[in-house]
Amino acid sequence: MYKTYLMNWQIITLIAGLILLIGGSTYRFIFSINRIKPNSETTGSASNQMQLGAYERLTLLADRIALPNLISRLNQSGISAKDMQVLITQTIRQEFDYNITQQIYVSADAWNAIKTLKDQNLLIVNQIAASLPEDASGFELNKKILDFLIADNRGQLHDAASVILSSEAKKLL
Repeated sequence: MYKTYLMNWQIITLIAGLILLIGGSTYRFIFSINRIKPNSETTGSASNQMQLGAYERLTLLADRIALPNLISRLNQSGISAKDMQVLITQTIRQEFDYNITQQIYVSADAWNAIKTLKDQNLLIVNQIAASLPEDASGFELNKKILDFLIADNRGQLHDAASVILSSEAKKLL
């Protein structure tokens, strides 16, 4: 009788252990599937966050490559106009290249605004530098650029690009 009782108890324990093992494995399997499988709300939200992040970075880029900001940030006394020209143009290209991947997250209009801003700024710097004498200083180049920006609408191009980026980012909110 004791042997039968012990055998029944072992069978019950074995069955209970198997049930717990199978139940735990099933639970972990289902939990991992739910964790891996993206739900549409999460995916949409993550996508919006990536797009908003791209608009934020490109807005910062527009501000960083705005000529008045570049001149203020890069101004060095005793530097030649040619060296200042190289410094400004390299900085614009580096900033742009650093953010080039953001184009996949934004509209064509937004990306074109950034490209146009970059191209216009390079054109302005190079044309003004070409108009200066060989021995001109960096200070003279900076002054001529700032004078040009005050007199010409292209000086406000970074503001226009920022407005486009901001408007499109607000559509995502």
